[in-house]
Parts: sequence; structure tokens; C-alpha cells
Amino acid sequence: MKSSMIRDDDVSVEAVAPAVSISQEDHATPRTTFVQRCRRRCRRFFARQVTLASIIGVRVAGWIGRRQRTVGDGGCEVMLTGRFDADNWILAHLGPLAASRECSRLWMVSSSPVPPLPKVEAIYPPKWLARIAGGAVSRLLVFAWSAIRKRPHFVGGFHITFNGMAAAIVARLAGARSMYFCVGGPAEIQDGGVRADDHAFAKMKIADPLVEKRLIGIVSRCDAVVTMGTRAVTFLRGKGVQTAIHVVSGGIDSQRFRPADEAPSLDLILTGRLARIKRMDVFLQAVRNVADRIPEVRAVIVGDGPLREELCLLSAQIGVERNVEFVGRQHDVENWLRRSKIFVLTSDSEGLSLAMMEAMMCGLPAIVSDVGDLGDLVEDGVNGYLVPRRSPELFAERIVELLLDERKRAAFSLAARRSALRYETQATVRLWDTILGSSQRQTPTA
Repeated sequence: MKSSMIRDDDVSVEAVAPAVSISQEDHATPRTTFVQRCRRRCRRFFARQVTLASIIGVRVAGWIGRRQRTVGDGGCEVMLTGRFDADNWILAHLGPLAASRECSRLWMVSSSPVPPLPKVEAIYPPKWLARIAGGAVSRLLVFAWSAIRKRPHFVGGFHITFNGMAAAIVARLAGARSMYFCVGGPAEIQDGGVRADDHAFAKMKIADPLVEKRLIGIVSRCDAVVTMGTRAVTFLRGKGVQTAIHVVSGGIDSQRFRPADEAPSLDLILTGRLARIKRMDVFLQAVRNVADRIPEVRAVIVGDGPLREELCLLSAQIGVERNVEFVGRQHDVENWLRRSKIFVLTSDSEGLSLAMMEAMMCGLPAIVSDVGDLGDLVEDGVNGYLVPRRSPELFAERIVELLLDERKRAAFSLAARRSALRYETQATVRLWDTILGSSQRQTPTA
């Protein structure tokens, strides 16, 4: 059977059929046209100039910016910006921060709707500005203007490009402390971000040590870094970043995400954006292998994205269209999780996946790629399995093992829920109490 191609811009990711080993992709040398090489050079030039301009901007802002405000007894005022694809993501990260007794107010500058939360005020760019400058640029312009006008104690951005960069500059202009949320793990920085999902520099395609060095320089100039897991901390410390780093993985509502009362009707669930880095072609191939042992296996993919059409085509080509259902983006993802037995994540790169945390809070064992910070929560052989990335045969082996052994799956389920409770909302609120409370004892710098 021929392999199908999942295309993302000018890059092809081979989604292989059973006759081809996915591991071959790691050793293949993709052909590039003259136009593609020119595009990559232009994108590398762009990345280098943007990072250089950001470093210069941070320094200049430090010279001309205001003195940092002292945090009073009333608590911190925080202003953040970022792009979000799901309300759950906003609730998990903004909810615990706003609920902290050390946070008096939180402004969220966003282009998409912000769900209502206590102490959270949404700021949206005007439509006329978005039409002229585009969604991202208009949001960052409004972010800068709002921070300078309102003067919060903390200014932060999710992802290094371009929100973290903007936060490092804007904070100095506004007299605030800068905070970078490294939600994508080391991949946001490593090799210039070429392997990160939805990274502005990913289209360079080739690692650039200079861009990585400049990104590290920007991170080092932030007053605080928030990571989702420990591998990002190890990576940043190894690169010489000395600023304060806090591991805050987000808070999950343990009442909303709870184990099911009834027997699940679905075997496997994968939730996430249908993007190249999630490698859902590996998941489909794993289901194909599982179906050889368990023909009636049922899987569901919750989420949407640019590769949906290609993935649906691939599922038909390899003969799993009856086993796998694409249900698109869902607002009641907790109900889909409770209907499932096992959570699977086949990504090439992750931080500490919020989707995985939600699934394990619902008591689902997790079978995931051994990448990023996933090992912070998944204990191999206890509450799930860590599998080498791009290994559909090994994914299938672990899936079959748990589907056929109900006693082991039940033990893993209890362990998954118990492990996930470390990331329950109130635990994350207490963590923010400590982080923001310590800022009140710091002497403002000039």
C-alpha cells in the first residue's frame, strides 16, 4: 500500500501505511526545491533580526522605562497576553492565578473570547486595528499600550514568540516585572524553535544556534519564568538562565474532571489540535495494529486543526475508518474522557500536556510519547506507559496489554487519578500564593 502525505505549508510529513515503517522517516532526507530553500533562508534572516531587535528593545526599555512599582498589601496586579485554542486552557492557567489571595486583579489581553472568571478582566483589540494590523500584531500593540497605561506589577506572555518577547520589553517600559510562560517546553527555545508546534520560527526547518542563543538571552532578561514541567527547568539552567523559574503546570477542576460512574463505551481517546507535531498519523497506525488483535477496538479523536482532512483520508487508506471517529472540537471534553478507557498521546514534543492532566484526573491511564515533561506525571508501569516517539508498534503493544487486562487497567486508573490530584486547582492556587507573595518581599529595581 502506498503511503499518504500530510502536508503542512511547504513541508511534507509522511503518514505511512502498514507496509512502511514510520521510523524510516527519521532517516529520510527530504528533497527541497530552490524556492523552498529561498523561503527558509528568508525565514532564518527574519528570525535572527526579530530576536536581535528584541534584545536591543529590552535594553533600551530598561534605560527609558519606569521604576518598578512596589507591591502593596492589597496584592499584585497582573497583565498577560497569549493565544488560546480552548477555554479549558485559559481556565486551567488563569483560574488558579486569579484565585490566589496575592492577586488583586488580572487583565487578559486576547483576540479570542475569555471565559468569565472572578478578578479577570478581558481586553480585546479594537476591530478596526485588527483589520489593519492583523490579530496578533493588534493584540500586542494593545497589550503594550494597556500595560503602560495601567502599570500592573507583573506583565507576562504565553510562549516566547512573540508574547514572551513583548512582555520582556513592555514590562520595563511600564515599570513592571516580566514573566514568561514556557508552556511548550524546551522546544520553544531549542535550536531556535524549529521543532515547536505553531512556533513563529518553525518554518526555518533547520536548527539555528544563533537564534537559540538570542532566545536564551531574552529569557534570561525576564524577572520570572513559569514552566509546565521539570525538563524545561533543566534545559534552561543548562543554558545558563539564572532568573527565577517556577514550575506551575496549571490547575484542573477535580470535580468537573472526575472518573465515570458507568462503564466506558470507548477504548481509546486522543484530545488535541490536529497539527503536525501531534503525530496523529502514529496514533492511527497504532490503532491499525491494535485492530489486528482486537478488531472491534473503538477510538475517538477530539479536536480540530489543519490536518483533519488528510488524517481522515489516511484513516480510510489504512482501514481504520470504522474504528476511529473524528468528533472535532468539543466543549464538554470531560464527558468524552469519562466515556473512554485509555488516553493516548503520540506527540513529537510536549510540555506537560493539559489534555493528559485532564484525562488522568478522570482516571484514564495514559500511554504517551516519552517526550518533554510528560514523564513528570506519567510513571511508567504504574499509571500509564511512556513509549519512544514514533513507535506505533510499541504503542499498540501497550494499548492491547491494558485493554485485555482489566485488573491492571483498574489499578492504573486509580493511580492516574491519585497522581493527577497534585495538579488540582486549589493546589495550584496555593503555589501562586507562594510565588506572588514572595514578590512583595522583593525590593523594586530601577
